[in-house]
Amino acid sequence: MPQLPATPYPAEVRARLDADAKEVLARYPGSRSALLPLLHLVQSEEGYVSRTGIAFCAETLDLTTAEVTAVSTFYSMYRRRPSGDYQFGVCTNTLCAVMGGDAIFDTLKEHLGVGNNETTEDGKVTLEHIECNAACDFAPVVMVNWEFFDNQTPESATQLVDDLIAGRTVEPTRGAPLCSYKDTARILAGFPDERPGAVEATGGAGPASLIGLKLAKGEALPKARVVSPRAGQPQDGQPQDGPAHDAQVHDPSPTERLSSHDAPQQTSASDPEHPAGPAAEEGE
Repeated sequence: MPQLPATPYPAEVRARLDADAKEVLARYPGSRSALLPLLHLVQSEEGYVSRTGIAFCAETLDLTTAEVTAVSTFYSMYRRRPSGDYQFGVCTNTLCAVMGGDAIFDTLKEHLGVGNNETTEDGKVTLEHIECNAACDFAPVVMVNWEFFDNQTPESATQLVDDLIAGRTVEPTRGAPLCSYKDTARILAGFPDERPGAVEATGGAGPASLIGLKLAKGEALPKARVVSPRAGQPQDGQPQDGPAHDAQVHDPSPTERLSSHDAPQQTSASDPEHPAGPAAEEGE
């Protein structure tokens, strides 16, 4: 059914958003490039991208509401309906899932009485499963308003969500102090976080993430080992005995979690017995 035009913002809200939007537009040579931060800006006003916010962005950037809607519905960081003060995201991508992310998500759904992308009755917490947040060495992770809470369990995640609902102070594992979802949206729109110490707070990669970088730089790792995927078979150019051979046939303990990917793999270019052959045309 056709919808009535979106209700405009009150005059004082519109004046404030106009001033903020002017500051955002000044950062870009083309006004259309300002759409993403403007969507964050209107989200900081209402906690989601409403029809009123879409109309504001369209008018400000001389776009159609259909163009703005297409962008706002493409990116998952833009909420499409009213949500909670705290966006509680549980990573359920592969590694986090097998490390306990699925169990955390199921536990919280039952504990809060909500499903995916649903909000508690008091409007405090919106629960959702999210995709990889590049924190695999801290799996399983949850994010609250895009701040990291690492190495979670169903018990710790339940305590965390209870603390949020009760209004108790919680501290992210790394990164800036936690703020409301609306405040987070304003920061994502490009406006400074003026809370004392928030800008200085940060969090780097964990040790597991840095091992690859250390290897790339040629830095020695005290317990680094290369494990051949074909146990007992030396790699080309390496003798049958000596340290290199010992490293190849090492039988790793379960705690080492070594993988055959740690060793070079033969490919069609290097393995004459398994050539790839020429690429065939479609239909051949």
